[in-house]
Amino acid sequence: MARERATALLLDFDGVLRRWDPAVAAGVEREYGLSEGVLGEIAMQWGRLQPVLTGRVSHAEWVGSVADALTESVGSPERARAAVEQWQRYRGEVDQEVLAFVREVRAAGVRVGLGTNATDLLDADLAALGLVGELDVVVNSSVIGVHKPAKEYFQAACEALQTPPARVLFVDDEDWAVRGARAAGLSAHRWGGSADLRYLRAALAY
Repeated sequence: MARERATALLLDFDGVLRRWDPAVAAGVEREYGLSEGVLGEIAMQWGRLQPVLTGRVSHAEWVGSVADALTESVGSPERARAAVEQWQRYRGEVDQEVLAFVREVRAAGVRVGLGTNATDLLDADLAALGLVGELDVVVNSSVIGVHKPAKEYFQAACEALQTPPARVLFVDDEDWAVRGARAAGLSAHRWGGSADLRYLRAALAY
């Protein structure tokens, strides 16, 4: 039996709607004599990351723990904090092609949600990037207390979209998130870049 055509879209933030220029972190690492990639490696250690993605610690506490972990490498707590603050000032860039697509499908009556594992800084990031009002709903893991790829996360996202899972198309650049969405009953597509927009248009009912 053919799947029902999707009538709502759930988009990941980082890697889909927001892009990060790796040169920014690399520049901070060079300036402070750090090994390449160490900022991301420390920040993304699951034991450090998982609590902030589920709202158990704040974004500020999370980045403070990254600075603590860097102190020995840079020579002092002050230099570690300065390095992390400089790195964190860059909040990424909006993929304008994806944003245009979001506007297009919303104008056609398709509800669009942002489905992201994020910290309590998300609302400020959306404002800084000019995205307030560009989405129908925002489903932030740190607000609901559960992160992708858990089934409960996708259930909450579908409820926020007021759309049953079988009618939601989820787009993410991570395979584990796509698999989680499919296990929760959603249609899901792994994002590979703007060439995928043609497929997404065909998959949506508008």
